[in-house]
Amino acid sequence: MWTFTTDVEEFARAAEPFLLTDPVSNTVPLTVLAGLRAGMTARDAYFGWWTDGGQVRGAAFRTPPRPVGLARMPVRAAAELVRALHGDIPEVVGPRELTEEVARALGRSGHVLPERLYRLGTLTVPDVPGRGRPAAEGDLPLLVSWMYAFYDEVRLGAGEDVPGRTGQRLSHGELFVWESEGEPVSFAALSPAAGGVCRIGPVYTPPARRRRGYGAAVTAYTSQVGLDERCDHLVLFTDLANPTSNAIYRSIGYEPVSDYAQVTFQR
Repeated sequence: MWTFTTDVEEFARAAEPFLLTDPVSNTVPLTVLAGLRAGMTARDAYFGWWTDGGQVRGAAFRTPPRPVGLARMPVRAAAELVRALHGDIPEVVGPRELTEEVARALGRSGHVLPERLYRLGTLTVPDVPGRGRPAAEGDLPLLVSWMYAFYDEVRLGAGEDVPGRTGQRLSHGELFVWESEGEPVSFAALSPAAGGVCRIGPVYTPPARRRRGYGAAVTAYTSQVGLDERCDHLVLFTDLANPTSNAIYRSIGYEPVSDYAQVTFQR
């Protein structure tokens, strides 16, 4: 049975213990929960948890304009979610088998962005010219432009307040850059710890700066900051359609956990 609320703390009381049983796979809902508690705004947001046999065994949420997000849960809970929401699911993101079940229950196809969740094993720092550093206030215009470029490239972020969200992440110390010859050439973001897990992403290098190791370097640097100062484990998502990025992250010590997908359904 699904239960829904617009109250973040009510959702946390019901679902957080369940989410914390697998903080790696549930990194997204836990990070969203931490962000909302820290003051992140989310108009018209709602949250739900699925109870089976008197125990919470699933969770879902939506913070518009972002998709409906799914925690890891039994497949049948996804079909029940579609019925509980009366099919009002324009987009969904979560473990691949769950998004496939949502599509089946909706009876609709859509644009699928296949992703893979990676977890850091032993960090290998690449030998790349330059240095990493926390992003500074003066980097904000460049980072906003790079964030727009990233969203455009991966076909995500529609409706996102990119300048506002980028500024917020900068002020919270979540953005890092790699410099070469004193000039920023790549950036990575690091989510706050949730359940002892931090998530890297997005990572972006402008096309003219690619194939020089900057993406690997800034990811490794940001990962080291996370391990040294913020969390016990690091994770990140990759686009499975991009073999280059998958190879880069594996080269610095990230190991595959499971497949995910974001699906935008056709009307």
